[in-house]
Order: sequence, then structure tokens, then C-alpha cells
Amino acid sequence: MKKMILLSLIIYSISFSQNYDKYFENKGLRVDLYQSGNSELEIITLKEMVAEKYFSGNKNKLIDNLNLGYYFVKVYNSQNEVIYSRGFSTLFQEWQSTKEAESINKSFPISVKIPFPKENVTLTLYKRDKKNHFQSIYSLKIDPKDYFIKSENFEQVEPIKLHYSGDYSKKVDILFVPDGYTKSESRKLENDFNRFSKYILEFSPFSQYKTKINIWGIKLFSEESGTDIPGANIYKNTAIESSFYTFDSERYLTVTDIHNLSQKTSNVPYDYIIVLVNSEKYGGGGIYNFWAVTSVDNPKSELVMMHEFGHSFAGLADEYYTSDVSYEDYFDLQTEPWEKNITTLVDFESKWKNLLKKDTPIPTQIEDAEKYPIGVYEGGGYVAKGVFRSSENSLMKTLESEGYNEVSKNCIESVINHFSE
Repeated sequence: MKKMILLSLIIYSISFSQNYDKYFENKGLRVDLYQSGNSELEIITLKEMVAEKYFSGNKNKLIDNLNLGYYFVKVYNSQNEVIYSRGFSTLFQEWQSTKEAESINKSFPISVKIPFPKENVTLTLYKRDKKNHFQSIYSLKIDPKDYFIKSENFEQVEPIKLHYSGDYSKKVDILFVPDGYTKSESRKLENDFNRFSKYILEFSPFSQYKTKINIWGIKLFSEESGTDIPGANIYKNTAIESSFYTFDSERYLTVTDIHNLSQKTSNVPYDYIIVLVNSEKYGGGGIYNFWAVTSVDNPKSELVMMHEFGHSFAGLADEYYTSDVSYEDYFDLQTEPWEKNITTLVDFESKWKNLLKKDTPIPTQIEDAEKYPIGVYEGGGYVAKGVFRSSENSLMKTLESEGYNEVSKNCIESVINHFSE
């Protein structure tokens, strides 16, 4: 039986490799879109399509079966077969849950990247409804011979190999993108690259998968040092235009112009982006398959990076519930969240129930945390009641913890193994 399973896996891998060559060119296609609307409305519009030098995803694993992200992109061939898919989340979706979204309309840029098709395809975007079922919200027919697909020679940025394990199409590729570094701070940038790269590779579970990971950096300089801090009336001219006070939350450090970020990185192979912001102010942000952002000179910057990377790399939810946030009713307590590290107990079978000891009470009391290191502890997802986490503390709850809990580690490992060989 084991031999039959192994043979099936080998055939499956070979067939997907052949499918890539059958359906796609050895490069990428970036589809730049806008998400517009308010708390109740979402409209997707096309800005442009751009041919890119790389498609850095695993050519043997074109179909995403992780079931992560608020959105999902699928590419269909002319026979209506799915030939590529991937989940992701966006800043717009977060904004929709804020008070501001109830009263005004806004637009947010997003970039969707797919392998460059050889023949006509249809790209379709799906979004989860209130019951977490994916519903189609946008479709685009793509003719690869369309002369409106840009193939501009953007500024050639030579990536720096900070940790190299092999062919980018067979590894998880992490790219550091700097913001707020001037040319005179080039040496500092190099030191920060090395410091944060080393920290990732020493942090469990990434430390156990070094041979499956590449880490790159690009030297991208800004006119001014630092970043925007609107609450202090500080605005800087920087390459990526990062900013604190996103959604009027002081510590929420993000990059809103994803089109600019995508263009600046269009000649570099990567699966995940971490933006390093040259600031000592505490803060960061992370969105699944979108980006992670952190300041670099705060005493807690390294831990902030790993917390935010938990969001952007594996779609992990925040497990804290006492800090002020801009979101309102972010999780529907009548629906099981798609995030792997929290539960509403609506469908606990799909989460970590199989990891519990047989006598583990549900819910689990905090005073029993030592007895039940993996339990069902109430509080998480920004609320004290109705959402549960698997451990008393973890990096997704507090920076005072020792790292990710076992449930989060399992999720991170599944992502690493899915997108690498």
C-alpha cells in the first residue's frame, strides 16, 4: 500500500510539472486591480496587466489546497479546468470592518500574480461570505497576446542572497524590501538585512526548514530617512510610502500602495515580502500573502516581525483580546473562522481537536494551562468571549511569549511544505 501511495505521489508531481509547461510560460503575469467600496459594497476594477520576469511559485504545486485567506484566485483554461489557484487577503477587507467604512467609500490597490499563460484563460476572484463560503466577485478574460499587457523593462534590481538553498521555483522565497533608508545608510541596511534574516532562520519552526528557504534583499533607497507618522504630523518621502496610524491605529504600520511595491520588486523572485522600515517607533502589520511590515530599531522589532510574518506567511489570527483595535465584530461567532489558530467551536473538528489529550475539558480553564499545554482557552480574535485559542500564551497573543504555539507551528510547516520541495 505504501508503495502504491508513493507511486501515486510521484505521478501526481510529474503531471503537474507537465501541466505547467503545457499551460504557462517561464515568467509571471501581474494583474493590478483596485478594490473599492464601503462596509457593505465591494467593486473590483482593472488598472493594468504587467508581464514579469519571474513566477517564483512551485511549478509542481499549482493548486492551493490550504484553504487560507479571505480571497482566492483561480485561473481557468478554455475547458473550464482550474490550472492555477492561490489564497490571499487584503487591506481593503480589513478596512471594511472599521467604523470609517460605514460612512465613506475608499479604494485600495491590490496585485494578483499568476504564471504567464500560453493560451487564453479566465482569472476569477472569490471572496468568503459571512458563512466562509467562497463566492465569485470578479472575472477577467486574459489573452496573453494582448498588446496592452505591459512588458516594460523596470529598473533592474539585483537581489542580494542573504540565505540561499537552491532554485527559487523549489523553495520558499522571502524578500526583504527596505523603506526609509537613504543612500548614506547603505551599511545600516546591510546590517539590518543580515540581522533579520538570521532571526527568521533561528526561530522555530523556520529553523527546522532552512534547506527549504531562500531569503533575499534588495537595496532600495529613499529620499528621506524614516517613515510617515501622521499622528505626529511627520511625513517622509520614501520609496515604498509606508506609514503608521493605518485605520487611525498608532502602531499599525502598513504599505497601502501595493502597485508601487509590486513594480519595485517586479524583477526579483519571491513568494513573501517583508518590508523593513527604518524607524525606532514600535509597530508593524501583516496580511496573508500580501506583505509583512515592521520597524527595525525598536527593542521588540524582531519579535514584531515574527508576529506579523505569522499573519502574512500562514494566515494566523491575532490571539489577543485586550488591546484596542480599529475593527468591529471582526469574527462572526456563528461561523468557524478560516484561520487555523482560533476557533468559535462551530466546527472544532476542522481545527486542533485531534491534538487534545483525551481528558481535555472544552473550554479549558487558564488555571489548568500547565496540565493542558494544548487546550481550548477562551479569548482571542480581539474579543474575550466566544473565540478560543489553543494555548495560554503564544507569539500571536503577546510578544512576551517564547514563540508560536504548536497549532501555529503546524500551520506554518504546512505552508512551507506546500510551496517547496
